[in-house]
Amino acid sequence: MKPDKQVAIGKKTFLVSVAILLALMMGAGLLTLFIPAGAYDRVMTDGRETIAPDSFHLTGSTGYPVWRWFTAPVEVLAADGNVTIISIILFLLIIGGAIAVLEKSDVLNSLLGSAVRRFEKRKYLLMAVLVFAFMGMGAVIGMFEETVALIPLFIALSCRLGWDSLTGLGLVLLSTGFGFSAAVTNPFTIGIAQNIAGLPVFSGFGFRMVVFILVYLLLFLFLRGYAKRIEKDPSRSPVHDLDRENRLLSATLTDQFTDTPAIRQAVKWFIGCMAVMFALLVTGAFVKAISDLSLPLVALMFLFGGFGSGLFSGLGLKKTLSIFGTGSLNLAPAIVLILMASSVKHIITSAGILDSILHGMAGLLIGTNPFVAVILVYLLVLLMELFIGSGSAKAFLVMPIVVPLADLIGVNRQVMVLAFQFGDGFSNLLYPTNPVLLIGLGLTVVSYTKWLKWVVKLQGMVFLLTLLLLEVALLIGYGPF
Repeated sequence: MKPDKQVAIGKKTFLVSVAILLALMMGAGLLTLFIPAGAYDRVMTDGRETIAPDSFHLTGSTGYPVWRWFTAPVEVLAADGNVTIISIILFLLIIGGAIAVLEKSDVLNSLLGSAVRRFEKRKYLLMAVLVFAFMGMGAVIGMFEETVALIPLFIALSCRLGWDSLTGLGLVLLSTGFGFSAAVTNPFTIGIAQNIAGLPVFSGFGFRMVVFILVYLLLFLFLRGYAKRIEKDPSRSPVHDLDRENRLLSATLTDQFTDTPAIRQAVKWFIGCMAVMFALLVTGAFVKAISDLSLPLVALMFLFGGFGSGLFSGLGLKKTLSIFGTGSLNLAPAIVLILMASSVKHIITSAGILDSILHGMAGLLIGTNPFVAVILVYLLVLLMELFIGSGSAKAFLVMPIVVPLADLIGVNRQVMVLAFQFGDGFSNLLYPTNPVLLIGLGLTVVSYTKWLKWVVKLQGMVFLLTLLLLEVALLIGYGPF
């Protein structure tokens, strides 16, 4: 009998994440007691709001009520950016429902069973291709949030191939996130940052290709080495015991999944929906109207794919609706995590100290040598990432300040864009304030603490590699200017 396993937020994962986020909220609140409120003037440049670099001033605002540290998770629903937060919540609920229908209809088992039979003897070739493909989507079209929906599928595939949930997360979440940061033409970071810096669109392409290849090799070798270790000794996996249900479920993929004309029709329908989804995402790299709607479009195609699969497979409308509702409710606890993660930024911005932090860090650049200045920009973006997950939002906040400073200290603007690029993306997979990371982990048995222990060594290697690449960029005069 096939194990009945549904995607849900684990109790331990939820409690650990809540504790970490509560500590970060309190930390943000404490900052409001010691950092004076200040602000930069905002100006419109080419239809976009940017910061006037020399306009910082203290606002005189004092005190931020302690009680608001605790009401912040509710306040974010009415604050600036609430549309994005609500969109992420709806996206999560739709994905939970769609995945539940795919599991119950045997569409998921059929898809993964077919993949296992085809690649079981060449699984490391499959790993290399998947890592490259997901990194490429992040690096070229700026995909990140949209791939969360694929995590449950690749967790099951990973377990069936003799790996674990961490490897499955690595194939999708790590790969896409690392590609997003090792960007080649990512419009949300490279595109906007270069535009603000006055650089030709996507200039410096060749050096970024080298960056992409080096990061790809580092990530693939990390995942391959880890996968081989747990293949030889599965008990070495930090989630070996927690993965028991995933292993039981995945063991049925090649032996017990249903293969009927109805299931085959349902599989074709789902594949067609996914093809349309990826076509829209690729088109979004060139059409801003589609890019702005990428998350809702992914949710819509999964909604169509899930419901259609249920109906084509013979579940019927009533049963499909019931399964969809149960799948959505299983992921409802993640809403609390998303609101708490968004609260950290809300506390800082509501207290008026975000610009003060930015001004203080930017002031450290004056009088430093070029390499130290570039490292400080890197660290500045890493700090901002803790509060602002959006790469484009950080570009509008940080780049107008660091570009004039770059000219003053003799650092090419292209190098500053590279430092911004490195600081923005890799930490998406490290900070618990990033909702995408929390959602991704919530879809698995992996707690944030286990994830942190697993990726910290890799993140350390990436940090050293990116420091070296920044040094090389300075030495070669990476430009055009």
